[in-house]
Amino acid sequence: MIGAIAEKGRLRRHLRIRKKVAGSADRPRLVVHRSHKNLYAQIVDDLAGKTLLSCSTRQASFRQEKPKGSNVEAAKFLGEKVAQAAKSAGLTKLVLDRSGYRYHGRVKALTEAVRAQGIQV
Repeated sequence: MIGAIAEKGRLRRHLRIRKKVAGSADRPRLVVHRSHKNLYAQIVDDLAGKTLLSCSTRQASFRQEKPKGSNVEAAKFLGEKVAQAAKSAGLTKLVLDRSGYRYHGRVKALTEAVRAQGIQV
């Protein structure tokens, strides 16, 4: 019961954030979703309505190197993968959409790893 209430609050925060944060072609939105066991990241162009790329801790390429996807170390590794994919797609600037989650722990580790690779978030 408590989990459902917390998720409802997170969704309200997410909608409040989405009113202000929008991705464009020159600065797409980096969406971070955190579940109990995994972490997901997408880069979205809201004006075109397209997902440009996505990475998650559930992908086979990720699982070969890091078997567990629910810790800060996995979040850093996923952030590096997202940054490499963004660079290969020609993206250098992103807008962070933390989806109502607090900016700490896995969300912060992923974002800082993306920044460390030279992408402006």
